[in-house]
Amino acid sequence: MNLSKYAIIDLHLHLDGSLSPQAIILAAKKNHVLLPTYDAVELENYLSIDETCTSLTDYLTKFDIPNRVLQTKEGIHICTLDLIKRLAEQGLKYVEIRMAPQLSTKRGLSQEDVIIALLDTILEGKIKYGLKCNLILCMMRNYHYKENLLTADLAKKYLGKGVVAIDIAGDETKYSNKDIDGLFEYVNALGLPFTCHSGESTNHSSIDYIMRYHPQRIGHGVKAIESIDTIDHLRRDNVYLEICPTSNVDTHAFNSLSEVPVLPLLKAGIKVTVNTDNMTVSKTTLKREYYNLVKMGLTEDDIYQITLNSISASFLSKEEKIALIDLVNSL
Repeated sequence: MNLSKYAIIDLHLHLDGSLSPQAIILAAKKNHVLLPTYDAVELENYLSIDETCTSLTDYLTKFDIPNRVLQTKEGIHICTLDLIKRLAEQGLKYVEIRMAPQLSTKRGLSQEDVIIALLDTILEGKIKYGLKCNLILCMMRNYHYKENLLTADLAKKYLGKGVVAIDIAGDETKYSNKDIDGLFEYVNALGLPFTCHSGESTNHSSIDYIMRYHPQRIGHGVKAIESIDTIDHLRRDNVYLEICPTSNVDTHAFNSLSEVPVLPLLKAGIKVTVNTDNMTVSKTTLKREYYNLVKMGLTEDDIYQITLNSISASFLSKEEKIALIDLVNSL
């Protein structure tokens, strides 16, 4: 099976969790950022999880070092352009990169400065490497309410100019959807397309709660498998799931890949997509995720359907989606 034909669209990829050690070191040296080591092999140990990671909370500690170098326009440019280059080399054709701009304001940049730097680099990456990327802005569960509202306002301002949607990310074990429902109300009031991390480290009730705000997609959403009612609701509302199998094992949402319910959810009629989440933290690539689908017992027809789901779920125009379908069918 030619998995390179299918592993071409990643809809759930965090910038800060996917930076290469080499890009981090270069950005750190240019911007006088202290790192625990400047050896790329050694630094990777600080960026990726190991057997000591036992939860989502542990997993999220790996974002500290990457965010140190994403505090200047130069650092953002170096790291984002390097990511786009690597994705293009892996054969991807379309990616939605997500990033929380409020996390990069510790050295004087405004959220808008961060977004402009990202959009400029994404455009440069398309010109240099031929890979189309769009940007999803993340609000953070653990950040101040006003900062998150500003992120939403900026998503509205740049919607259709490289920004395609907004996300709500962070540790849902500490900050539930119910705790932040004012953010969902605001996103709905702005009319923003949105996705939300839900049903990853908690149970299906997290998904049930967010459904009242009509998300187009749900980040992870794997705990939907616990409830027939949740599955029925997702299917009825045509909500797509952004499943990231390796990450789900790394955060101990499931104990093994065989337990990640990609196939059961697909067979239940859920619009499943498969993504990397954090390439560096989880030491993965999209092709590896698709290879894992084969190990999980999915057929080529299943994998083809997942690819079509990813195209349909993307925040692209109808014409761009048709072009991607034609591309897949021609490979």
